[in-house]
Amino acid sequence: MNIVKYIKISFLNLLIVAILGTLMRYKIEFEFPYFDQKNIQQAHSHFAFTGWISHTLYTLIAYYYIGSQYIAKFNKLIIANLICAYGMLISFFIQGYGGISIFVSVCSILVNYYFAYLFFHYQKRMENESPALKWFRAGLVFNILSTFGTFYLGYMMMTKHVVQHFYLASVYFYLHFQYNGWFLMACFGLFVGLMHKYHIIFNDKVPFLLLVGCCIPTYFLSTLWANLPTWVYVLTIVAALLQTFGWVVFVKKIWDIKLRIANKFNRKSIYIFSMAAIAMSIKIILQLGSTLPEVSKLAFGFRPIVIAYLHLVLLGIITIFIIGYLLSSTLIDSSKKVILGMFIFIGGIFLNEFVLMIQGIAAFSYLSIPYLNFLLLIIAIIMFLGIGIIYIAIKNSLKKIEN
Repeated sequence: MNIVKYIKISFLNLLIVAILGTLMRYKIEFEFPYFDQKNIQQAHSHFAFTGWISHTLYTLIAYYYIGSQYIAKFNKLIIANLICAYGMLISFFIQGYGGISIFVSVCSILVNYYFAYLFFHYQKRMENESPALKWFRAGLVFNILSTFGTFYLGYMMMTKHVVQHFYLASVYFYLHFQYNGWFLMACFGLFVGLMHKYHIIFNDKVPFLLLVGCCIPTYFLSTLWANLPTWVYVLTIVAALLQTFGWVVFVKKIWDIKLRIANKFNRKSIYIFSMAAIAMSIKIILQLGSTLPEVSKLAFGFRPIVIAYLHLVLLGIITIFIIGYLLSSTLIDSSKKVILGMFIFIGGIFLNEFVLMIQGIAAFSYLSIPYLNFLLLIIAIIMFLGIGIIYIAIKNSLKKIEN
């Protein structure tokens, strides 16, 4: 398995995601009739999930946690996942939801299922039990669970009987178990595994039980607008509180061993992990705030708020964490160009969240603030430039490694 090649592909895919994001922002601000905005959005989101995040997570999990005697099968699955990712990128960009894009999406789901099956199957044969494995198992289960939302969406489309509440509930079901299930749990697993690799041992049992155990009931935070039964609402609040406690315990345990971490990790990766942790803390606070039905209805009723939250998780937590992980595990070089691009990109993320927040607050009052969409376009270009610098620097450094 050539992890150098796959990491290079990861950042190429992230660059493509940034190009699509910039193109969408450009179409919002200026007249550009040649591409359908909805199609670009679908290509952008599907490729970000499959081509950037899932591809990178699959690569890292297979490379570090699967025995060399089993790696060939996982290598084929990673290639299959990439084929599906590019298939969805092209088909959604050209036709949106159509025969080809739906077919490729189903193939992608089957690849996810088979990866989970192989992981569970071969992990039983592994002699050493890493503390990261339980996080990966949970993440892969949530990855499978998320697909039920897409199946129900497909059912509604086929029967042409679309109920708005069920449609939204299905979309949020998929997003919740991708973002808060598969992506987050896999990242926790990678971090715990990295600590274990550096012989920094800490007890992650309580955070694991609370963060994983509360993932299912916190889905209903996305559906409080649907007038849920009282007992479901109470369960959701309790789950949100317990998950907050789980995160606080996790941070506390890391803080208690910060000196040992400082001795093992390079300073740059610690800064980047800290930024991801700050973004995670903001997410947890927002999650708690959304337990108020009035706040939830407002938040999910305004597109800028939804986009800001999704970007907070996808970019602020997951993407920043992955970059920090690759730095700390020396899979990418911490050169000046990489660090420059990284902080341009991270700065763009926080600017993006700030402007989206202003746009969302203005939407609450039905105010129109001029130039916000133009600012979002400039910020998208900043993030694109940051990722471009990272990709070029990584590509050059990986060439040296290959040679």
